[in-house]
Amino acid sequence: MVSVLGFSASAAAVTFQGKFEQGALVRGTVPAGSTVLLNDKVVKVTPTGAFAIGFDRDAAAEQVVKVTYPDGLTEIKPLKIAPKQYKIDRITGISKKIMKPDPVAQARAAKDAKQTRAARDIFSEQQAFMQSFIWPVTGRISGVYGSQRVYNDVPGNPHFGVDVARPTGTVVVAPADGVITLAEPDMFYSGGTVIIDHGYGVSSTFLHLSKLYLKVGDKVVQGDKVAEIGATGRVTGPHLDWRLNWFQMRLDPVSIVPPMEKVLAAQKAAK
Repeated sequence: MVSVLGFSASAAAVTFQGKFEQGALVRGTVPAGSTVLLNDKVVKVTPTGAFAIGFDRDAAAEQVVKVTYPDGLTEIKPLKIAPKQYKIDRITGISKKIMKPDPVAQARAAKDAKQTRAARDIFSEQQAFMQSFIWPVTGRISGVYGSQRVYNDVPGNPHFGVDVARPTGTVVVAPADGVITLAEPDMFYSGGTVIIDHGYGVSSTFLHLSKLYLKVGDKVVQGDKVAEIGATGRVTGPHLDWRLNWFQMRLDPVSIVPPMEKVLAAQKAAK
């Protein structure tokens, strides 16, 4: 039996948390024992029925979620993914050495990228991805997800994180519970780099850190100190670059936290 919008108690039980828009991480729940497909690809579901799905920077407008419930009913939910407009950031003063690294540096960067991909491919059964995430650091947002960066008038790859400008040494905390799956003090492009696995393919990555507090395998609880902001790697000044991934899909961290302006206003009011 198939239902398009849901006409039974079980079909009505699917819920979503988040916006259906490009770059978003969306969490959901279904009755335990259900299966979920996103565009015919299997989505891993927790024993209690929680799951995560993502829509990348340039996700197509038409997507389909298919849920098969324990009673055999199948629900098909067409999704409309809202487009986003991305700004263009122009960055000048980048040295030729950074723009065109030598073969040794290129090999090092390739090794770093392989390590990072491996950490993001890790699947664990933690369910911290369902928590209400917090900002790992608060302050002025100096770079946004999806923006097209032009370095010395040469178009580069889109920026896949959110940048928060704070001084070197500012403490970075865990946005949700998890396990450290990568902790490298000196990667070629990203400098001090930490990845936290939140479970079911959802991970946070912190770049350009000046000091790392933890090592691979360490468990963290939301709010735990993880590292300190820096200007390591290939950057022009101190800031935190926070990345959010669903496996290898690069998503916008802003999609799972309260607006920064509201957080800063609450901090100011509490003083």
